[in-house]
Amino acid sequence: TAGDPDIDTTLRILENAENAGADMIELGFPFSDPVADGPTIQASYARVLEKGGRNEDVFNLVERLRRSSEIPVVAMISYTLVFKMGFEKFLDRAITAGFDGATIPDLPAEEANQFVPCCREAGFNLISFVTPGTTPARRLRLLAMARGFIYYIAVCGITGERESVPKDLRANLVELKKETALPVAVGFGISGPQQARKVAALAEGVIVGSAIVRRINESAEAGRDPAEDALSFIREMADAVKS
Repeated sequence: TAGDPDIDTTLRILENAENAGADMIELGFPFSDPVADGPTIQASYARVLEKGGRNEDVFNLVERLRRSSEIPVVAMISYTLVFKMGFEKFLDRAITAGFDGATIPDLPAEEANQFVPCCREAGFNLISFVTPGTTPARRLRLLAMARGFIYYIAVCGITGERESVPKDLRANLVELKKETALPVAVGFGISGPQQARKVAALAEGVIVGSAIVRRINESAEAGRDPAEDALSFIREMADAVKS
């Protein structure tokens, strides 16, 4: 989450994430009413907003990152924020800042007709979400929209750490990969190295959010260095994935 606990700490994490083993960053835009995020990320958004965090802070943060790093960065942003800015204005600002794409969890496929062509024309990767409950017909529609990679949501529900990998994950990914040549990255619920290693054997990417956000907050509250703790955990997870 951009700005949690502060912008400079987020920047330090982003600048060093690649050396810690991360291949890509999904950077959250704080929003008051997220639809897919669980309590950990919701709380991080609230902390930033209470301190006056704004969208422009996130764009400026990525501009600062681009002075020293070319690691791919994807905006995790609510459709409400994009809609309020306007499609073209959002795309222009995101691309100028240095974002490579976006995940927009609450953008319905039925309402993406205007936005998808704009993204393609600009070379901006709009990431599609597929869940265990997505119907075959809707899945094909989402896959046709997608660029960059497919974000496969491992569980039906909100983000957050869980104790195990869903039993149907392997079968669901086998079916999904029959329908797309794009890389598939799995997120929602991955909380530790053991789970990450299992998912990495099935998919091209492993997405970890809440487990990192929680460590950042706990470290800040304990008076430790949140960036160091986050990077240590990223290194541990990356080692598990790449083993």
